[in-house]
Amino acid sequence: MHSVAHRAAPLLRALGVLAALTCAGGTAAAGQARAGYTDTPFLPGGQWRVHDPARPDPPAGTPQRGVPGDTPRPAPRGAVVLFDGTSLAAWRTPDGGAPHWPIEGGLMVSPAGGGDLESRQHFGDAEVNVEWRLPPRRPEEERSASRANSGVFLMGLFQVQIFDSYGPDIMYADGQAGAIFGQYPPRVDVCRAPGEWQSFRIRFWAPRVRGGVVVEPAIITVRHNGVLIHDRVRLLGPTQHRALAAYGPNTPTEGPLRLQGYGRPVAFRNIWVRPLR
Repeated sequence: MHSVAHRAAPLLRALGVLAALTCAGGTAAAGQARAGYTDTPFLPGGQWRVHDPARPDPPAGTPQRGVPGDTPRPAPRGAVVLFDGTSLAAWRTPDGGAPHWPIEGGLMVSPAGGGDLESRQHFGDAEVNVEWRLPPRRPEEERSASRANSGVFLMGLFQVQIFDSYGPDIMYADGQAGAIFGQYPPRVDVCRAPGEWQSFRIRFWAPRVRGGVVVEPAIITVRHNGVLIHDRVRLLGPTQHRALAAYGPNTPTEGPLRLQGYGRPVAFRNIWVRPLR
């Protein structure tokens, strides 16, 4: 199982490069209001394409007050603390190297040069807590799909998107903050402004595999800033960019927690995983 997840590393590094590109060819289409693609496969149901610019934005919601709060709350009993503000000992690069993200003021920060980190320990069914803070938005990013961008990958394969979706958004709906990237937009948009702390509380059930074949897909529930944005959603497969997600042979049933480093200084704190089995 470890080797399969490790072979996925080149794909996920490519996703880090591709996730903020705009329409076909990586350029803005003439007359197009926001980022997206019109040449991608249709998602199940046939109404919307992967990264469809015409797919409606989720309705605006209100973050729950005090979630995550100014001060991180202690991890629950039985949780594996991956970052407590003091050490990156629980992390490595996808190719097994030493972690390269700096710790600044008790926060781990994605570096300007980019590059992902993943947990040394692997997990299957789990409850996951990740708290994150986006850097200030640059003036040139007001109408840009290249705003601060990151992601949380369950098992190193299934991405919950981190993106600056506060206010008017140019990003396609399945690439906004809280989206299951390339599959499902969040039910509501509760993204806070850059500079404010935000949180994902995730319950994840790994795919069930028999004889190398997935017989039950991965399932995920996500609360963003305390608000339910995905409720036991059945995932189509590992995250893809401009392609329809699908399960391949020898899909693993556990893997690392991965954080995407896209090149802007996204800060993280209070990261823990509580195995559910």
